[in-house]
Amino acid sequence: MKFLTMALLALAGSSFAAEPASLKVYISADMEGIGSVSTWEKQASASGADYEQFRRLMTLEVNAAIDGAFDAGATEVLVSDSHGDAQNIDPELLDKRVKLIRAWPRPLGMAAGVDASFDAVVLVGYHGGEGQADSILSHTEDDTKYADMKLNGVSVPEAGFVAATAGAFGVPVVFISGDQTITRVTRELLGDIETAVVKVAHGFYAGTMVHPEEARRLIRDGVKRGVENRGQLKPYIIAKPVKLQITFKKTVEAEVASYLRGVERLNGNTIVYTADDMLDAARFVNTVYYLKVD
Repeated sequence: MKFLTMALLALAGSSFAAEPASLKVYISADMEGIGSVSTWEKQASASGADYEQFRRLMTLEVNAAIDGAFDAGATEVLVSDSHGDAQNIDPELLDKRVKLIRAWPRPLGMAAGVDASFDAVVLVGYHGGEGQADSILSHTEDDTKYADMKLNGVSVPEAGFVAATAGAFGVPVVFISGDQTITRVTRELLGDIETAVVKVAHGFYAGTMVHPEEARRLIRDGVKRGVENRGQLKPYIIAKPVKLQITFKKTVEAEVASYLRGVERLNGNTIVYTADDMLDAARFVNTVYYLKVD
């Protein structure tokens, strides 16, 4: 009986050891960098004539990223809808294996829900920063509000800001999809991450588009490689304290933001907030975003 008990315990122990380790992947999805998207008016705005078609394409590209993550061994995937009103991804069409974060406001914005329990971050449908040439629908956070955003003196697109927020938790970005410019800029900022160029921008609107099925293949394969190689990539960590510099398009919004404690106004349109850390900086950005002054 003693030997039988020991054998059963050994068998149980081996079964426990065989259980897969947790591998959590976080996906943040924007829309301007989705394949075939070229305008806000018709495609990337909820009031657009072709919006329903393009939100479907957005959802399918996110599903391709989800497939890639699970193909790489993910045990859990969380998706953040991070475009417009953050209610673009079709919940019924979305892969049923995942959970979805929708709507604003949320303290970490486009990185809402990420924490230290995740192993990798994936960015789908991202775009160039404000003023970036040869990047379709390039802007930073809000095309009507911000002219530039810097972290410790370095201008960052939305992809960089999300990467820095995830980096505060020690989580690396492993993949980004979009046009040739944002993928290049993000690699220059973060290192040798995987990319999927789903369109080649010729300017602010025009571009050469990859077929949607091919775009999804590129995303699926790229995410799989990125998640598998996550151990070779470093989180994007911003040194503390974080000097957050924002240049507004409206002078009066910079003026009102300068009323807040800890904010210095550099010139008519530019403020600097010295944040304790990156999470403090993210909360500040997602607070002043709702500052609307006519």
